[in-house]
Order: sequence, then C-alpha cells, then structure tokens
Amino acid sequence: MSEPRIGAAALRALLGEWEDGRAVYVALAERVRLLIADGRVPARTRLPAERELAAALGRSRTTVAAAYRALRESGHLVSVRGSGSAAALPAAEAAASSVVDFARAMPPAVPGLDAIVRRALDDLPAALAAPGFDLVGDPGLRARIADRYTARGLPTTPEQIVVTLGAQHALGLCARTLVRRGDRVLVEIPTYPYGYEAFGAAGARLVGTPVTRDGWDVGRLRDVLARTAPTAAYLIPDFHNPTGASMPPADRDRVHAAARRAGTTLVVDETTADLDLGRPPGDGPFATRPGVVTVGSLGKSVWGGLRIGWIRADPGLLARVVAARAATDLGTPALEQRIAAAALDELPALLAVRTAELRERRDVLTAALRARFPDWDVPDADGGVGLWVGLDAPAGSVLAAAAQARGLAINAGARFTIDGSCERFLRVPFTAPVPQITRGVGLLAEAWTALRDLTAAPHGSRRAPDVI
Repeated sequence: MSEPRIGAAALRALLGEWEDGRAVYVALAERVRLLIADGRVPARTRLPAERELAAALGRSRTTVAAAYRALRESGHLVSVRGSGSAAALPAAEAAASSVVDFARAMPPAVPGLDAIVRRALDDLPAALAAPGFDLVGDPGLRARIADRYTARGLPTTPEQIVVTLGAQHALGLCARTLVRRGDRVLVEIPTYPYGYEAFGAAGARLVGTPVTRDGWDVGRLRDVLARTAPTAAYLIPDFHNPTGASMPPADRDRVHAAARRAGTTLVVDETTADLDLGRPPGDGPFATRPGVVTVGSLGKSVWGGLRIGWIRADPGLLARVVAARAATDLGTPALEQRIAAAALDELPALLAVRTAELRERRDVLTAALRARFPDWDVPDADGGVGLWVGLDAPAGSVLAAAAQARGLAINAGARFTIDGSCERFLRVPFTAPVPQITRGVGLLAEAWTALRDLTAAPHGSRRAPDVI
C-alpha cells in the first residue's frame, strides 16, 4: 500500500503564519515539527519535494533544503529511497510524556469508579457464559442509555441505541454509513479535530461554518446548508469543543429546519453535554427534533479509559450502522459494557463529583491565566472541559512549539480547523489536577516571554542568515 502524501499547497495551508522572526529555515522546520507532533501531518506522510514546497512558499530551494536537513537531524524526517522524505516521530519523543499535558482535554477517572468496577466484576460468570461478540450492545446497557435520554425529555427505546467503542468509533461508523466519497459534509470552524477527520477519512468534502465563544452565525450556517446541500452536518451544540459555546433552543430550531430543507442529516456530538458548570436551562437534547443522529460517551463524564460510546438514531439507520461495523470490528467488550451499565446506575452522583472537580479546576485555570496574561482574552466557561483563549497576536502555533520545548503539550487554535485559521487562539483544558494546571500555566508564561523577547529584539539580531 502506498504511503500517504501531502501536497505543497496543503502543507502551506497547514503552516499558516509560520515566520516568527528567526531565520526562515529555522522557523519553517519548527512549524513542521509541530504539525508532526500534534498529528496534523501524520508520521510516514511523504512531504513535498524541496523545489515544489519552495515554489509554494515563495522561498528559495536552499531555505527549504536547510529546513528539511534540520528536520532529519531532529528525527522528524526520514529519507525514503526513490520517494523523497517522509514525516517521522522520534522514538524518544513518542515514548516520553510531557511534564504537563494541556493537549488532551481528558480528566482522570471520576472518584468512585474503582468501587463500581469491583461491583460490576462480581457478575463476571454471567459475562463469561456469553460468546462475547456483540455488534449492537448489551440489552441492559442499551436500556439504561435509552432511559437517560427519556429522563432528559427525549423518549427513547433500546432499539434506537447501538453501543460503540467510544465516541470516536461512533463518529467513524456514522461517517461510513452516511457518507459516500465526494459527498459534502458541513463542519464547524473550529471543531473537534478527530470529528472532522472521521468524515474526511470516509471521503467527504468538508465545508465550514464559523462558531465563536459567542455562538454560531446561524444565518451563515443556514446559507451554507442551502447553497451546498451537504449530506451530513457535524455539530457540537452543547459546550462546544473548543469554544465552549452552547446553541440556544431557538437557533437549534432554525438550524434543524434548514437542514431538513437541504436534505442534510445532523450528526450531533454530545460527549460534553453532561458537563454543565452553570449554563442556563435549555430544552433538552438536540434530538428532540426529528431525524437527528446523536453520538454520546462516558469518556469525559466517567473515564476515557472506559471505551464506551453510543449512537442514538432511528432503527433503520442503526441497521445500516451495524452492517457497516462488521467489516471493521466484532463488537464492544462485554466486561466494559457491564462496568458502563453499573456507572450509568450511579451517573447523577458521579456527575455531581465530576462537575465539582471541573468547576474548581476551571476557576484555578481562569484566575492563573488572567494573572499571567493580562492582555489575553480569557473567557468565563459555563461547561465543557476547556477555555478557548484569545491571544493578542496570531501566534498560537509558534507558542505551542515553544511550550513543547519546555515540557508543555498544548494545542494551537489551528489544530481545530480545516483551513489553518484561528492562530489567535489556544485551547487550554481544565481537566488536569490543580498542581499540573498551575505548573502548566507557568511553563506557558515562560514560552510566551521567550517569544516576546525574540520579537522585541532589534531586527538585525533576531534573524540568522539564510543558509547558502
């Protein structure tokens, strides 16, 4: 099978505003390292030829050759005989963990889960008596998930639920079921990266619509639906990842009506919907409106290591999902489903613990960022797992690279877009324990100060000569 490759135009778009005052080849190499480290350029992807990239960037081939040489020396690029150069992740970097991880907005297991696991395993003989291959989901677990929707105001039966290996698996199944190669799919800008990548992997042509911390431009969203008639639209209307916005009921009605007119299936991601830290009451799940497909999981509310998610949809669509699933996996593990069922029995109490924990961490992070970065736009968050922080310069990717060098993994805003935009933003999660949050903000401040010192230096001292 041939290796994946990225063209010069696509790489130029991912690079964004990459020049930062250092020698051009150094800045170019640093930005490509960041793209490889955060997965936007996956390992083993063939990069453009030096001459091709130089033409796309309007730079000399010598500059690109020097950047590629620096990447080879750091282990981020390897030569492939007869095929040019391919991205790589150095073994030491892949094995080592950062001092602080602000890249993954994933809290540890909710306190009390260990006792629930022990109780669930008391029923181990019954689980072992079954074959263990389960494409649809344990009936008891599906009933509990359905009951939760019903309690939230959306009457649901177990036949409307399929259990998956987490929310990401659910999104992939939705994409493979709903989308054919070349179909358009509407996604938000910014949005959860692995969400839009799931639809892209199914062959979709992605079209974007903006969302900010203030919410959605519903007029523009409706216009995009009308003009492009996408097959599906992927939305996160509750505590949006990464902006934190929630869509008001009236806007949900307008978006739903526009999607129905366009023949578009709405795929609604509810993985953060339970993490309410003070939002005004809404009108329940988006899927109280007909024809909506919902994806949910226990990853954020209970534990990411409990790989349990689900799809709620009409039984006819779920039959197609199950048929598509059989080609890639043979079902969700029985033991994890029993643990998930036991966790759902106690979910209200678990959510009370989780939201109290997140509320404290949010407050610590918000105060620390505002104290350290008075010129940044640090928002108030009423739910979700992170802050969409506005910088006072389009330097998100440069700052992320500088932070990584100091032992802090963090995602620039561009990581959440399909077009390389949002360079004035960082997604900063409040899921880590308080000491790590405090340490991470300190490392971020060190990186920001270093960048400020660099850009404030006299022009002649901040640019090393190009390699000739």
